[in-house]
Amino acid sequence: MKTIKIGTRQSPLALWQANKIASVLEAKGHSTEIVPITSEGDENLKQPIYSLGLTGVFTRSLDIALLNDKVDIAVHSLKDVPTVLPESLELIAYPERASSADILVYKSEEIFQKEHRTIATGSLRRKAFWNYKYPNDTIVDLRGNVQLRLKKLQDNQDWDGAIFAFAGLDRSEILDELKDKGLHYKVIDWMIAAPSQGILGIVAKEGFNLNDINNPECELFATVERQFLNVLEGGCTAPIGALVEKIDEENYSFKGAILSIDGQEMISIERQFKANEYETKGREFAEECIAQGAGKMIEEIKKQIGSK
Repeated sequence: MKTIKIGTRQSPLALWQANKIASVLEAKGHSTEIVPITSEGDENLKQPIYSLGLTGVFTRSLDIALLNDKVDIAVHSLKDVPTVLPESLELIAYPERASSADILVYKSEEIFQKEHRTIATGSLRRKAFWNYKYPNDTIVDLRGNVQLRLKKLQDNQDWDGAIFAFAGLDRSEILDELKDKGLHYKVIDWMIAAPSQGILGIVAKEGFNLNDINNPECELFATVERQFLNVLEGGCTAPIGALVEKIDEENYSFKGAILSIDGQEMISIERQFKANEYETKGREFAEECIAQGAGKMIEEIKKQIGSK
């Protein structure tokens, strides 16, 4: 049996995810090899993510490795994967979803009494959501792997907190260590997650089959959320949230939003749909937002990002 070469970024979290998939594949009888690859997004920690290019700064190097047959599959945090892949590549499996939540990691309970806070994040979406709710706060850029971002939070005395994905800290086995670092965390239940946040996605050349590790419900979540993103973003990085949650065996709920970069404007939507309708729902929900003015918002975002 051929050994499946698994491409991954070199961050501790990415390696954890790749090893997770390796263990799942090996349990199904496959032989695997981990192949770490440096990504453009990991090398450049000085610029905001959105200024590095339109999309795919964390996936481009792995796409090239796939196209050159250096690896057979690439394992990603699906929220980092562009909705349009290079020709001849496709998403072939969605093995699992952890928590989709964003969390605030902070130093002191005093943060909740302050009128003005300094919050760190490298995410345009998190920045916009936070500014929408707390327009008087200051947002500073934060880049790097999970461990480096936590260290930066600890080292910067003027920072009150930083925003992380719950799944990233959980998978990195860091949540239980926060107290030892003098840090606390709280789920930000009003912030709509990035499309596919918490989902692991596997990309390969067309025709590579790993159906035996695909989770159909994760595929449903990802399809609706990524379709919503694809219709709205038009190839640009934008502050967009999208989340599908299960109500029961036949019914699902959807929350989505697009915000201006400064967080002053937001167009949002909440809907329910049947499981057997999911293949077109993301587009429908996005078109509803466009009818409310999201198209004009996207054009303004493109202008602002293009000028940075």
